[in-house]
Amino acid sequence: MWIILLIVIVIFAVIFVLMRRAGGGSFPWLQFYTKGKESGFTFREINLLRKIAVENKLQNPTALFWSIKQLDKSIKGIILKYRSKNMENDPEANFLISKLFELRKKVEFELPKYKVGLKSTRNIPTHQRLRIMLPGEGPFFSMVVENLPRYMALAYPKGPRMPEGFSWKGQKIGVYFWRKDDAGYYFQTKVLEDYIERQYPIIHVAHTDKVIRTQKRKSVRVETNIPAEIYPLKSIDLANENEETERGLRCKLLDISEDGAAVLIGGRAKVGLPLKIQFELSGKVIVMCGIVKGVNFDEKRNRSVLHIQAVEPSASVKNRILTYVYNLFGEREPSQKKSLASSN
Repeated sequence: MWIILLIVIVIFAVIFVLMRRAGGGSFPWLQFYTKGKESGFTFREINLLRKIAVENKLQNPTALFWSIKQLDKSIKGIILKYRSKNMENDPEANFLISKLFELRKKVEFELPKYKVGLKSTRNIPTHQRLRIMLPGEGPFFSMVVENLPRYMALAYPKGPRMPEGFSWKGQKIGVYFWRKDDAGYYFQTKVLEDYIERQYPIIHVAHTDKVIRTQKRKSVRVETNIPAEIYPLKSIDLANENEETERGLRCKLLDISEDGAAVLIGGRAKVGLPLKIQFELSGKVIVMCGIVKGVNFDEKRNRSVLHIQAVEPSASVKNRILTYVYNLFGEREPSQKKSLASSN
């Protein structure tokens, strides 16, 4: 019995010494691992963060478990280190950086603003874009003009042509919307009034406290305003990251994330279309492939916004996108605000 106890004590002593040596300095690394487990990280993740803390000589390594700013600073330091050694395309370097970005996303999605859902339509902000469905008809697109205690005033829905004399008043509708920095939502309600004769036509809809939170966001997305080119693919099985030398269909990249993008094109496109997108981020050519999952067509201007779900990019491409998304080197303009997005 005493021999077993002695062996256990020796093992813990050895682990403690190894942690001290691996960690460097006199920081209590046992406390670091304990804090990491309390924060929901795995032992492997904690071990990786410890290495990063040592590499960046952090005074308070536990900040990596909750500080987005500290994580960004540390990831930037690692990227600069690999750049100085000309190792940007090194598989092991990209693997390490991609793991750090995964941890960074994990910490961000633990923030309260991503966990608190919307419960009532009374809290929907003005200018929120909406997708409206009637039984057997739609989609229609609208926007919250004003949110008042008794009802919401919405811009007159745009969509399929309805029969002569159609009125929205009394219609039961289903409404979908995507809340910034949160998730997708759905609710059903009734149209109270139809004011098509006004100079600026609107409808009034009833409030409801039965708002359903649907798909949560999975990745960080930022708005952009970058020229891009599109190349149709015969099949998504032909997806690749080879740079195209011939000109493609000109478009504009409206937003970007590690798992998708939105582009503005002239004319119309179909859902399900496999595409290849090529553009530049911070002087580097980025190639993504994906499938069109949604189309918002503007009939007046004859143009469409395509929402594209990307094929899993390589580690190097994903790291370049995330470096831009998180603005680690101040490459994005201040006006390009960060938001979150899920799968397209």
